[in-house]
Amino acid sequence: MRDPRARSGRPGLPGRRRLVVAAATLLLALTACGGEADVPFSGRPLDSPYTVPDVDLVDTDGDAFSLAADTDKRLTMVFFGYTRCEDVCPAVLSHLASALTRLDDDDRSQVDVVMVTSDPDHDTPQVIRDYLDTFDRSFIGATSDFDTIVEVGRSLAVGIDRDDPGGHTTQVLGVDTADEAPIYWSQDTTPAQFASDIHTLLEDS
Repeated sequence: MRDPRARSGRPGLPGRRRLVVAAATLLLALTACGGEADVPFSGRPLDSPYTVPDVDLVDTDGDAFSLAADTDKRLTMVFFGYTRCEDVCPAVLSHLASALTRLDDDDRSQVDVVMVTSDPDHDTPQVIRDYLDTFDRSFIGATSDFDTIVEVGRSLAVGIDRDDPGGHTTQVLGVDTADEAPIYWSQDTTPAQFASDIHTLLEDS
């Protein structure tokens, strides 16, 4: 894991340290009361956040898109997947889409979801757009050449196999306005858990 990288120019927006503190505080509270809660906190804070690389990908409009420079919401949920995936990818995207419907308007306006394809040979910008629209039209899709996607994924501890697009790591990463990923969720996180965690992080950060 890399050392955290500080970025300036975004006054008034929370950095990763405040998101981590929010998550850690909730986890301590749950532990103190025996771990019982209607919706347990499911995100896993990282002691050493991943630094999001400022590398140009391509969005579904064909424009340059960077997970660092172009993710300015307070929280951006990033998932690496591919459109021909039959199980994990649609399940994760469906859960994220459902989670967003559970947020109030204020929380919803502060969150983006981005899918980076792990199968760029097949997933053109239009293919990705058509696919994501079946879940939520606000979802952002990104692609590039395979080596660039591998580079970006490696920085976020996401492994991608050229011969097996389905062999990618399946966590959802939370990216903050400091261009760091201080927290992640497993593929088994439910819509209710995503929604609860997002609200908690935005409320306490």
